[in-house]
Amino acid sequence: MPTATARLDVDALLADPSIRIVVCCGAGGVGKTTTAAALGVRAAERHGRRTVVLTIDPARRLAQSLGLTELDNTPRQVKGIDTDSSGGELHAMMLDMKRTFDEVVQAHTDPARAQEIFANPFYQAMSSTFSGTQEYMAMEKLGQLRSRDEWDLIVVDTPPSRSALDFLDAPARLSRFLDGRMLRLLMAPARAGGRSMFNLVTASFGVFSRVVQKVIGAQLLTDLSGFVAALDSMFGGFRQRAERTYQVLQDRETAFLLVAAPEPDAVREAQYFAERLVAERMPLAGLVLNRVHSTTLDLDAAASLAAADALDAAGDQAVTADALRVHAALVRQTEREAQVAQRFTAAFPAVPTVPVTAQPADIHDVDGLRTIGDALAA
Repeated sequence: MPTATARLDVDALLADPSIRIVVCCGAGGVGKTTTAAALGVRAAERHGRRTVVLTIDPARRLAQSLGLTELDNTPRQVKGIDTDSSGGELHAMMLDMKRTFDEVVQAHTDPARAQEIFANPFYQAMSSTFSGTQEYMAMEKLGQLRSRDEWDLIVVDTPPSRSALDFLDAPARLSRFLDGRMLRLLMAPARAGGRSMFNLVTASFGVFSRVVQKVIGAQLLTDLSGFVAALDSMFGGFRQRAERTYQVLQDRETAFLLVAAPEPDAVREAQYFAERLVAERMPLAGLVLNRVHSTTLDLDAAASLAAADALDAAGDQAVTADALRVHAALVRQTEREAQVAQRFTAAFPAVPTVPVTAQPADIHDVDGLRTIGDALAA
């Protein structure tokens, strides 16, 4: 890592009571989920904070590393956390977008209306597979956790960064969807007093409904009508809450941590996300550069290879010669990683970074998460 780069003080971040949300984001496969879990463990054990880790990534790595058989939409307390002296707690959960969607419906409609919505084919499709629903519901769930004021710290593990950008875009995308001309036309009957889908609320809507009916059929149009009518009564409040959550993400109570590996694609993604955060005036706390390599032997690659060749020529100490060649390869890898990391630090010199040394094996338990936490705070 370049010596001019400021070092990220992770312990100061986790201990700061004004920081209520930490969002970990970055490309896939860079250790983002492990980093989020390690931050949660350290915040609970070292700093006595009542912490919940929310993963939006459907992979099971978080549950496995925390020793849980499963994660669902409800926070589960993590056992085996040493909080006797700190008084903290650690909980973890994984976003279930359909269940969260169902909770929104139940909270904002009466039971009979909720059952009608649940049975609607369009709702079933949108709540399970519709593009963007996961990000909408992530904003809803984060807003729920924050509004309860039950947690000292919420650590969010996002999907790979382009999806995480969708997470940031959710309020605006939802507003565009609800304000779209076609949706307004479909909502016209509900807004006119609940009359039939096929009543001519206006001449223009009558023409529109007949055309759509010919294309998709009467029953499908009726299902769609019922769905958008439900949207009209339910989603105004969700849009407002999502926009409030977006404002929370811009507030100084939130800290965004970029997670990257010293690889060109991962660092490029981190730069892309950093540019977006700066443009959106969101607080970028720092970069976690994961899985870096280093050497403590003061011998460059060329000297190592020359020494190995000399030993080979002497016909002696083959093991030592092999070790020197391994060292030369490690030095070259370290140099390449430093050059890749320099691309980010050159573009964002004010963003503090912290390197985390590559581990000899995958992290799969709380002890391993403690090791990562120690490396983050070293």
